[in-house]
Amino acid sequence: MDLLHIISLAILQGLTEFLPISSSAHLILLPLITGWQDQGLAFDVAVHVGTLSAVVIYFRKTLQTISQDWFSSLKQRHSVGESNLAWAVLLGTIPVGLAGLLFGNYIETALRSPLVIATTTIVFGLLLGWADWHGKQLRTEHQLTWKDVLIVGIAQAIALIPGTSRSGITMTAGLILGLNRQAAAHFSFLLSIPVIVLAGGLKTIELIQSNLETDWFAIISGAALSAISAYICIHLFLKLLEKIGMWPFVIYRLLLGAILVGLFI
Repeated sequence: MDLLHIISLAILQGLTEFLPISSSAHLILLPLITGWQDQGLAFDVAVHVGTLSAVVIYFRKTLQTISQDWFSSLKQRHSVGESNLAWAVLLGTIPVGLAGLLFGNYIETALRSPLVIATTTIVFGLLLGWADWHGKQLRTEHQLTWKDVLIVGIAQAIALIPGTSRSGITMTAGLILGLNRQAAAHFSFLLSIPVIVLAGGLKTIELIQSNLETDWFAIISGAALSAISAYICIHLFLKLLEKIGMWPFVIYRLLLGAILVGLFI
């Protein structure tokens, strides 16, 4: 990987992991458009570590609180403080974990085509716009019921399909369920932590088994750049969300989908 390749993919991963525009779609499409070779497992692991670091650092106070309350709830055997939010994150992760185990190989081989990405980019972009327009936006993430959490978790599992956007579809589900924009985004970002850990863990196992040579400059640079870009992205997105809403991302998805149709179909 040359320097431009490293910078482009790392920043792209950092920006698109948390915006509702699908990181997987962009990471699949960029090499197709530029003709670059696949970046390899080691680099994938590095940028996942970078984005994970960014979200953990950004939400460190929230994570500390819900973790402490979760352990207290285990000891006392009843809800303590923010423990329900921790349980919600764990429960919301189960559907995507099961879906990944059952359908991961099929998705990786059969659903990475430009046609699939164009379709999901447009369809789920329109659904995001509808949810932002019609959602009541009256509740916070602390008011989620277990049924709500399961619905968001199932939505997250659907995001295994390239082009769907994990953050996009979980925010969409949250808005449909009546969460306000900030709450939908906060819960989506918290849900991303165990998912990135699982995805990065699987890629790490594959990397260890492959015995591939490691380009440490690419690894370190990719992790650092993806972490910085992801942190900035999270901060700006949450700061501007109430002002701009979801429609700029909806319009972007529609334009991207139209370009994909024109280029590949």
